[in-house]
Amino acid sequence: MSTSHHPTQQPSTRPDKSGRARMLISCPDRNGIVAAVSQFLYEHGANIVQSDQYTLNPGGGMFFIRFEFDLNDLERELPVLQEDFTRVADRFEMKWHTFRASRKKRLAIFVSKEDHCLLELLWQWQAGDLDADIAMVVSNHPDMRGLVESFGIPFHHIPVTPDTKAEAEKHQLEAVTGKADIIVLARYMQIISPKFIEQFPNRIINIHHSFLPAFVGGKPYAQAYQRGVKIIGATAHYVTEELDGGPIIEQDVQRVSHRDDVDNLKRIGRTIERVVLARAVKWHVEDRILVHQNKTVVFN
Repeated sequence: MSTSHHPTQQPSTRPDKSGRARMLISCPDRNGIVAAVSQFLYEHGANIVQSDQYTLNPGGGMFFIRFEFDLNDLERELPVLQEDFTRVADRFEMKWHTFRASRKKRLAIFVSKEDHCLLELLWQWQAGDLDADIAMVVSNHPDMRGLVESFGIPFHHIPVTPDTKAEAEKHQLEAVTGKADIIVLARYMQIISPKFIEQFPNRIINIHHSFLPAFVGGKPYAQAYQRGVKIIGATAHYVTEELDGGPIIEQDVQRVSHRDDVDNLKRIGRTIERVVLARAVKWHVEDRILVHQNKTVVFN
């Protein structure tokens, strides 16, 4: 195992968000939820700047809502707001979370040998379009070291073999624990163990190079070619113990034809993969995703 550390290069400046917070809520649907939360925020001096809502079934399904609001002296007032909100939450049986918009989430990006998804994330981060901090890149191969270090980001090379997989994962956990909020599998070609997944529930995002649930597992482009598909796609999803079976965040597709061989499918697919993964990561770091059972509600 080898590591390198460099001062993290700062992306371009963004508008001040020091007074902005977000609230995500899921609860059984009933009358008065939006009114109660809006009134509560108003009474606590918060100014709502954006709100989105969705109900699975107005007749008794689940209700999901996202508020983004500004609050003066946020660091002092938000804990008070959170404590007082428990009374509203208990009344409506809510599961809820609040987030400070100014606290950027820290990403640990896992890669193997293909760089296209990693590059997209690095470019968007450098441009200031990805509102997060890239804490490190972790790879089971040394190939990306020069690329990653050119962005001023720590690079951890942790080799993985069938015999050393458990030990390697132990080193990976040591590297990311306390330093990363989200794990992004940017074409990382190793299966993550249940023990690792437990440490980051709904915080490991994977890009799968097919339009799930079609072509689960390895070599999906070869599978697609053998089936003679006319559309290929990519899927970004949260990682669970079920292989390629976690809640889907984003998908996209492109038409192909009988003229496209496996190499062409891979080439076309790389563009879809990088865009789909970047969208999913962006929505997660902006607190736009609610997970319910094995589905997501994405307020994008």
